[in-house]
Amino acid sequence: MPNDPRGSESYEVRVEKIAELGDLHHGRKRVQPPSAEIRRFYEQARQTLCHPLLTFTDEEIGLLGDCFAQLSKQRKWTCYACAIMPDHVHLLIRRHRDRAEEMLEHLQQTSRQVLIAAGRRGPTHPVWGGPGWKVFLNAREDVERVVRYTSRG
Repeated sequence: MPNDPRGSESYEVRVEKIAELGDLHHGRKRVQPPSAEIRRFYEQARQTLCHPLLTFTDEEIGLLGDCFAQLSKQRKWTCYACAIMPDHVHLLIRRHRDRAEEMLEHLQQTSRQVLIAAGRRGPTHPVWGGPGWKVFLNAREDVERVVRYTSRG
């Protein structure tokens, strides 16, 4: 959401009811708020949004994992790490001829279609909350750190 207390990629809040939930902060905040504050925000948001906030079930996580694996194979991406949680996903993909924005778009569109085809989401319900976060890692140590972070179940 544009006024997520952790920060967002939004530059504005377009819906007045959502604007009442809190201030906009563009970009990820360096110091993240406590989890209790995030839960309070999303509880308030749940009552305000047009669509219910949905999390991924174990079955849906399996569908997403299969989808990401097939897409990576098809596009010839090298995926070093992947973690699919009930409310978000982490992927560490090696640089490729596809730009990061294209990768995110392929991942989001294809996985959304998979969930809709499986009857797990309605055709008008959003699956992803925005364009995704991309971070570029230039040092081997950073890649290893992110693999450890992503792999720690």
